[in-house]
Amino acid sequence: MNIKPLADRVLILPTPAEEKVGGIIIPDTAKEKPLQGKVIAAGKGTKDEEMVLKEGDTVLYGKYAGTEVEFEGEKYLIMRQSDVLAIVG
Repeated sequence: MNIKPLADRVLILPTPAEEKVGGIIIPDTAKEKPLQGKVIAAGKGTKDEEMVLKEGDTVLYGKYAGTEVEFEGEKYLIMRQSDVLAIVG
């Protein structure tokens, strides 16, 4: 991975949205934005805030959290550690 987040930021690969619900195919425009993803890279934190997230963590985040970036055809989110709500598992 050639993207390294700075300070208290993390790079997250969102979990894909549901394609079908009970046999009904959901069009792209109606899909809910996923609220769960996997941490791909994490910064080192700041002097005031230690980085608790690490690569491989599955996390939950707010609906409007982060900035969407595209790198090598894949869509990621970059957000501050404070925008992450919880670690799953």
